[in-house]
Amino acid sequence: MSSEREDGPMGDPILRAPLQGSQPRPSEVDPDKLRRADVEMARVLKTVPLQMASDPSNGSIAHWKHGALHDVVEPMTDHVIMTYPTGVQRLERRTGSSVAIGTARSGVVTIIPAGSQARWDIPGIVDVIQLYLPHTTLVRVAREANAPAPGDLLERTGQPDPITSGLLMSAADVLDGNAALDALFRQQLTDILATRILAGHTGAPTTFVPIMGGLSPQALRRAIERLHSDSDADVSLAALASEAGLSRFHFCRAFKDSTGLSPHAWLRQHRLEQAMNMLRDTDASMVSIAAALGYASQTAFAAAFRKLTGETPSDWRRRMR
Repeated sequence: MSSEREDGPMGDPILRAPLQGSQPRPSEVDPDKLRRADVEMARVLKTVPLQMASDPSNGSIAHWKHGALHDVVEPMTDHVIMTYPTGVQRLERRTGSSVAIGTARSGVVTIIPAGSQARWDIPGIVDVIQLYLPHTTLVRVAREANAPAPGDLLERTGQPDPITSGLLMSAADVLDGNAALDALFRQQLTDILATRILAGHTGAPTTFVPIMGGLSPQALRRAIERLHSDSDADVSLAALASEAGLSRFHFCRAFKDSTGLSPHAWLRQHRLEQAMNMLRDTDASMVSIAAALGYASQTAFAAAFRKLTGETPSDWRRRMR
């Protein structure tokens, strides 16, 4: 039954035997036997993530660097979507009598569907970003887009998908130490990733019909008023969409159509303008400015400001006075 071919010239995954029929479908696994994805990953990788951010309604994003792996990954509660920022490494996934071989490298994704089980053999160090995606998120996004309910995800082992890979890598690069901004970014990113997964990594790919038209003037005004409010206001996608009377899926697209920016990009720009006004027009300390704008520390504020402007807040203040 198996073909003994190795990786293709571009490192694309090679199936050495069909994966169907060797074990129960993920949807048929007893939910009581499923493990939390972050807990199972910590067990098999034998380390802790370099960075991790969680949202109860959207799942978690984690950045790991781990050594060789030769172990069985037990069934997990969420889908695990992975990509690899740096390095090249061989991947081998064994499911029953079937083997999938791929290469961990930039621009590819690996998917472990919720409830699936496989033995993994990875001979060396891997730099990997993982999204733990609840199936309920896929169901919600499909429903909001008026698309059919999603079926089981396909197992992927080093599958070329540069768009999904790039989105995942941006997730680990835009955690600025500002709770409101970071949470809003993860919520948007998770929904975008869900549409990518539904469109390209299910047994029956979902087609999304482009949505045209922005928010009504009243809805846009209410959304901007909420985003303008102080740093401890609820600026989650759920709150913004609910106030506009739309789903999260439709709100994000309508908001960008109206403003040219996603809600996260709009709020980030607004916070930058607030910071510039305080630096230029007041003698407030960096610590107090950081706290007023919702940053966890002066260091987090300075890093975020420099990322957007190319200057430290202190240098910018001196130049503008």
